[in-house]
Amino acid sequence: LKIAKTTHSSGKEKKRDNKTPLKGLKKKIRSTQNHLLRLMSIISLLFVFVFVFFSILSQFKISNSTPLKPQPHPLPILPIPSSQQLQWQLGSMAMFLHFGPNTFTNSEWGTGKADPSVFNPTHLNATQWVQIAKDSGFSRVILTAKHHDGFCLWPSEYTDYSVKSSPWRSGTGDVLAELASATAAAGIGLGLYLSPWDRHDQAYGKTLEYNEFYLSQMTELLTKYGEIKEVWLDGAKGEGEKGMEYFFNTWFSLIHQLQPGAVIFSDAGPDVRWIGDEAGLAGSSCWSLFNRTNAKIGDTDPLYSQEGDRFGQDWVPAECDVSIRPGWFWHALESPKPAVKLLDIYYNSVGRNCLFLLNVPPNSSGLISEQDIKVLEEFRYMKTTIFSNNLARKAVVKSSSVRGCTFGPRNVLEEGLEKYWAPEENEKEWELYLEFQELVSFNVLEIQEPIQMGQRVASFRLEMKNSGSGEWERVASGTTVGYKRLIRFPKVVESRSLKLVVDKARADPLISYLGIYMDKFSVSSSRNSTRITISRTLKEEQQVVVDVSKK
Repeated sequence: LKIAKTTHSSGKEKKRDNKTPLKGLKKKIRSTQNHLLRLMSIISLLFVFVFVFFSILSQFKISNSTPLKPQPHPLPILPIPSSQQLQWQLGSMAMFLHFGPNTFTNSEWGTGKADPSVFNPTHLNATQWVQIAKDSGFSRVILTAKHHDGFCLWPSEYTDYSVKSSPWRSGTGDVLAELASATAAAGIGLGLYLSPWDRHDQAYGKTLEYNEFYLSQMTELLTKYGEIKEVWLDGAKGEGEKGMEYFFNTWFSLIHQLQPGAVIFSDAGPDVRWIGDEAGLAGSSCWSLFNRTNAKIGDTDPLYSQEGDRFGQDWVPAECDVSIRPGWFWHALESPKPAVKLLDIYYNSVGRNCLFLLNVPPNSSGLISEQDIKVLEEFRYMKTTIFSNNLARKAVVKSSSVRGCTFGPRNVLEEGLEKYWAPEENEKEWELYLEFQELVSFNVLEIQEPIQMGQRVASFRLEMKNSGSGEWERVASGTTVGYKRLIRFPKVVESRSLKLVVDKARADPLISYLGIYMDKFSVSSSRNSTRITISRTLKEEQQVVVDVSKK
């Protein structure tokens, strides 16, 4: 019995022992199943992540990766600017100073017969002119050293019709010397206008004699007053005046010889061209490319001047000249344009790949008038308020492709021309994307090309993504860019996603800067699109002279 009981008990224990491993095995199986389920979930999530990642990567191609090996710079596309032209363009704005006997005789085109005694600016202060120019953001000043009346603002050795025959400074004064000293002290550039048309000198009309006279005066200007940044010439001449052939090519060669750092302005260059009007407005397409063989000083098609030439062989950028007042010389009964008008001109000159040359004439006391100073201060405030806050800096910038790590899309948020975005070669799409964390509101677009590499862009557009439909919608479009393109929108744009698309270009496009801004000052540009000519005609000037003489 004891043995049987023992045997029976052992059998129960064995049964219990058999059940224990089975339970452990079931637990392990369930645990393994749970681990497998978790692993499968993780693998599924990884698969989804990889799928989304490669979907995004395929959308932006490989542009947003950073290649290990830097690529060389792309080749420039000709023509390209000289160092003088590049420095001129970077200056953006210059101030013209029309000053002389006309300031005292209430005329624009002097006859050359006004007595030198009329010139007596008792409070002349060239330092004031220069400081106002510098404070207002102008990179250089250009003085009418001699206007059409032939009166010289320096004591020329080749004529007595100059400041040395006036009562100002007892005949010992030199406006140009005082201005040169002031510009050197302030660190801004100096330019000169020496009118080819001279209504006073008897040599005018005698081709050889007058060209010798003109070059002698030009030599005085370019050898006695330090560095000259710009020499301004034009073909202005009244109807019925003496016939005259100017030896322009000889003049140009001498200027470049005596002042190699200067650019020469005229209707046809050689370095800088006239925009073709006196309202300060460039064409909506404006190439720095130009064919000088298609232009003639005093007889160039205004439309060709305004737009330039996409197929041009010469680099001749445009300068937009306009006066702050209705006339070029100061007149007591005239008032300056409002600051918002100057801002509009800025958009249509600097913002269209040109330099803005604003005439601010000193008054008969020899000072820039308080009215004009106030307008310039308001203009500076508006411009600074708008363009000091580039909203694009808040964005993540990507691109459709990129030419190596050196030319990434983030370069477009850094000011200057040295860094730029460059796409891969032989791409069909040229696009930059801006992604913001929050909605951004703006009404101005700025684009810049690194013009040292040539002007390339021929057509572009800006699009925003509709938050509702997810579709891209066009905001604005344009043609040329060049050094700077500014486009104002008729209404404020709000978006979190923007896309700049270059549709056409002379070569792979390069973008050095991209900006979006809020402008709360501008009126609609459509109200200011009319071009006007503000110079008086010769007949009107003759009538003014008659009226003045009667008084």
